[in-house]
Amino acid sequence: MRGVPSGVDEEDRLDAEQAKHVIRRAAQMMQPYRSKVRLAVGFIALYTASILAGPYLVKWAIDKSLKPGYDALQRGDGLPDDVFRVLNTTIGLYVVVAIVAYFAQRMAIMTLARVGENFLRDLRTRVFAHLQRLSMPFYDREKAGVIISRMTSDIDTMQELVQQGLMNFVSAALLLVFALGMLTLVSWQLMLVCALIVPVVVVASIKFQRDSNRAYLTVRDRIGNTLSGLQEGIAGVRVIQAYGRQEIQTGRFATGNRELYEAHMDSVRVQSWYVPIIEFAGHFTTAAAIGVGGYMVTEDIVTTGTVAFFVLTLSNLFEPIQQLSQLFNQLQSAGAALQKIFVLLDTDVDVSERPGAVDLPPTGDIEVRDVVFRYSSGGDTVLAGVNLTIAEGERLALVGPTGAGKSTLAKLIARMYDPVEGTVSLGGVNLRDATLRSLRQRVVVVPQEGFLFHGTIRDNIRLVRPEASPADVNAALDALGLRERFEELEDGLETEVNERGSRLSAGEKQLVSLARAALVDPAVLVLDEATSSLDPGTEQLIESALEVLMDGRTVIVIAHRLSTSERADRVGVVTEGTLRELGTHDDLVAAGGHYAALYATWTGGLTSAS
Repeated sequence: MRGVPSGVDEEDRLDAEQAKHVIRRAAQMMQPYRSKVRLAVGFIALYTASILAGPYLVKWAIDKSLKPGYDALQRGDGLPDDVFRVLNTTIGLYVVVAIVAYFAQRMAIMTLARVGENFLRDLRTRVFAHLQRLSMPFYDREKAGVIISRMTSDIDTMQELVQQGLMNFVSAALLLVFALGMLTLVSWQLMLVCALIVPVVVVASIKFQRDSNRAYLTVRDRIGNTLSGLQEGIAGVRVIQAYGRQEIQTGRFATGNRELYEAHMDSVRVQSWYVPIIEFAGHFTTAAAIGVGGYMVTEDIVTTGTVAFFVLTLSNLFEPIQQLSQLFNQLQSAGAALQKIFVLLDTDVDVSERPGAVDLPPTGDIEVRDVVFRYSSGGDTVLAGVNLTIAEGERLALVGPTGAGKSTLAKLIARMYDPVEGTVSLGGVNLRDATLRSLRQRVVVVPQEGFLFHGTIRDNIRLVRPEASPADVNAALDALGLRERFEELEDGLETEVNERGSRLSAGEKQLVSLARAALVDPAVLVLDEATSSLDPGTEQLIESALEVLMDGRTVIVIAHRLSTSERADRVGVVTEGTLRELGTHDDLVAAGGHYAALYATWTGGLTSAS
């Protein structure tokens, strides 16, 4: 019994237009490998021909050697001179055919697998590169799990087809076509007799495809539920044991496990009726070929070798039918997965670089004019009618309640998003008209929590400037006074940080983020207050590094604590999507507005805490 094909959800089924689109796109991506595809198909065709050549050689040997020799002996004549010559020639050719079949099959498998793996490699690279180009609005719209599934489960679906199904599918299809063609050419009369079983096979195959799809979809769902229960039981084992719920959880898992068993048995039942029907069809057709063929031999309609050819070829004919039926769902699953990936690749980049974009000037004022922003079309307005000018070298603190829009305003200034209406410019150049390379050099965002990639500390600092030399990295650290801190580690800057920087503390991760910004040397810093959740010792070190980093630059800081706004040149109060107040700390406190109320609440909290 072959491997279990995958089920296809109704919503994943492709209509005719979608199927054509997927095939057309896939063919375009296969263009660099078209010569190897032709070579693989050629090897498969050669292998298929060699399979059918064996029965034909048997026919030839019977009709040209064994039958004439037998007839001569029956008449009392001696064996014809060419009997053994033909028989020896047949044996030699059969050996050659077997060798050709071995090498053709081996080369077909290798060539087709190489083409398929190259296709998947290019597809993974293209998808990942596109994901890296897509802007923040895309990641706001899409769930992380859905994005990851494009690179994992969808690719894995095609991987299964490439490694197992594609060779079987092409080989089975060619074998079916070649066999039917040869059977018809050798004896169309006997072929008509054998074709009587075709309606039964077609109906059974259609029913099997439908039943198996339903059964395997159920298996897939039950596997997901079982794994989910397993993960939940392991992750929550402390709570389960603390409240003595082991038996209940085990009972729930046993129920799910029983349902999975029943689903698997249902899929086996589907296989159990289909496979015997195909086997029966093969035996019935063989019996018909022998019975009717024997009669035709006595009537001199066909030769004995022809009947032998039919019997041997029919034994190879019904396995391809079974394979094609089982591979149908697998092909549908791969097509649906490819369609989803193409939809992802066709997703437009929201924040893109316009043709003819220019470099931003090295420095300049930041102008925010009549900005309106919504995270999604038709969604709530997050910012409305914001106007703001930030002078070159000025430090502006943005304050306000959570969800008021201050972080969104900072992201617009860094062009992580584009405003729905209005403009944001630096040095008189609209950020939409600027090259992304110059934008990322002029404006740098330092997040509240530093994200580190697998590698060394030095690698993570050089991430923003891969061409930077060790001396450049050291200079950036020296400027911030951080070099000694990292060199105190056992391996210094060559310390492996592990995944997501798990070997470093939160404060050390933030120090790496500051070093990155110093290495870029931007004109504008956008800071999501970097010291709001750190211990006092690390906070002091980061504060010192920040002061150096901010010196001489335009700084926009999202202030979580009003002690930050006290040190800013100006404070912008963002509430309900608008810039309500703008001025110095002292002026805003004296004005008695929103900022004064926030400051009074904050200072009152400090007094109570002391």
